[in-house]
Amino acid sequence: MDIQGKRVLVVGAGKSGVAVARFLLQRGAAVVLTDSKNKEQFNGELDALVEAGVQPALGSYPRVEPGMFDLVVVSPGVPLHVSPVAAAARCGIPVLGELELAWRYTRAPVVAITGTNGKTTTTALVGEIFRAAGYRTLVGGNIGRPLVGEVENYGPEDVIVAEVSSFQLETAHLFRPRVAVILNLTPDHLDRHGNMEGYTAAKARVFARQQKGDYTVLNYDDPRVRALAGAVPGEVIFFSRRHNLKEGVFVHRDRIVIARGGQTADVLGAGEVAIPGAHNLENALAAVAAATTLGVSPAVAARVLRTFAGVPHRLETVAEINGVKYVNDSKGTNPEASMKALQAFDRPIVLLAGGRNKGSDFTEFARLVREKVRVLVVLGESAGEIERAARAAGCTEILRAGDFRQAVLLAHGAARPGDVVLLSPACASWDMFKNFEERGDLFREIVRGLQ
Repeated sequence: MDIQGKRVLVVGAGKSGVAVARFLLQRGAAVVLTDSKNKEQFNGELDALVEAGVQPALGSYPRVEPGMFDLVVVSPGVPLHVSPVAAAARCGIPVLGELELAWRYTRAPVVAITGTNGKTTTTALVGEIFRAAGYRTLVGGNIGRPLVGEVENYGPEDVIVAEVSSFQLETAHLFRPRVAVILNLTPDHLDRHGNMEGYTAAKARVFARQQKGDYTVLNYDDPRVRALAGAVPGEVIFFSRRHNLKEGVFVHRDRIVIARGGQTADVLGAGEVAIPGAHNLENALAAVAAATTLGVSPAVAARVLRTFAGVPHRLETVAEINGVKYVNDSKGTNPEASMKALQAFDRPIVLLAGGRNKGSDFTEFARLVREKVRVLVVLGESAGEIERAARAAGCTEILRAGDFRQAVLLAHGAARPGDVVLLSPACASWDMFKNFEERGDLFREIVRGLQ
C-alpha cells in the first residue's frame, strides 16, 4: 500500500490513532489527526506528533469533501456515523481501521481472536504457547498494543497473535487471518451495533476473507457461534467444554483432548489449567485449538496451561487482608463477563458493580447476584439501573457509592473474613475513567493502601 505523499485523515487521537498517525508520517503521508476532545484534554500527549509534522484538528472534526483526503483511518472507539467518516464514505474516500491498515503491511501468519468475553486472556495465552514453542511472536491488537507500528518487524516464520474487537472488524476489508477464533457471543455493544444480528455480523468478519487452507476455531457450546460454521470459507475446528466431539478440542473424562484426522491426543487434565473458572477452561480449549492447528505440540501447550497465571484486571488477586481476598476484575465490562467472574468463586462475595451501560440488560446478572453476592455496592451512571434489577431479583444488601474510592471503602467496610471483595463492574469504565485499566489500577492502589 503506497501512502507516500497521500493526504490522510486519522479520526480519533487515542492509543490506536496516535500509532496510526506516527506510522503514516514515517511513510511520507501528510497526516491530519482529529478528535472531538480539545487540545487541553490531551495534556501535551500529542505535542511530539505535532512537532514531527502531524497537523492537529482538535475540539471539532474538520469538513471532508471530495478531493480533500486520499484516505481516512478511523480509530476503533469512533462510531462510523461521525461526520468525517460518514462524509468520506459518501465521497468515495476509502475508510480503513488500524487493524486493516496493519494487515496491508503484514507478512507473518496471524491468529485473530474475538468474541464477547475472554479475548484478552485467550490472546495472551496463545501468545505464550507460541513463544514456548520457539516462535518469535507479536501479541497485540485490542489487547492494548496497536499492531500497525510493529507488524513489519515480523516475517513468514514468525506469528502474530491479535485480539480483535467488533469495532475493529467493522472496518476490516481484506483482513485474512490464518486462524480465526470466536470464543462466544452474548449481548454487548448493542448501543453501537443496534442488535445481536448486527453485533454477530461484525464478529463474523473475522473469517469472511479466509480461504481454503485457513482455519476458524468456534465454540461448539455457544449456539450462536456454532451456527456460524456454515458460513466459514476455511476449515472449522470446534472446541467444547460440555460435549464429546468427533473432531475438535474438548474435555473427555476431565481431560483436555484433541481429535483430528482420526487420531486422538491427550493434552492435560482439565483441573491442571492454572487459571480458575469454567470460562477459562473454555479459553484454554480455544488456545489449544489455535496453537496446535499451526503445528505446536500438545506437550508445549500443556506446559504453558499449567503455569499461565492470567492477565491483569481479569480475576487478578490484589491482596488478602484480614481474611478477605480483594480481586480486580475491571475487565468485566458487560454483565456476562461479570457473571463468569461471580461463578469462579465458592465463597461469599462483596461486589462492586456499575459504570456506563453499553446497551445490556441486567436481569440475568441480577439473578446471579442474588445467588452469589452477600453485599452489592453500586456506582457510576448505571448504579440506579443495576440496583433496580437487583432489588427486583430479591437482593436487599445494596450500598450506593458516590465515587469509586467510596465504593471500595464501602466494600472494605462490609467485608467479613472469608469474603471476596470483587471489582467486576458489568459495565464500561468511560463514565469515570479513560479505560478499564485505569479503573483497575485505582482499585489496586486503594486496596494496597488498606494494608
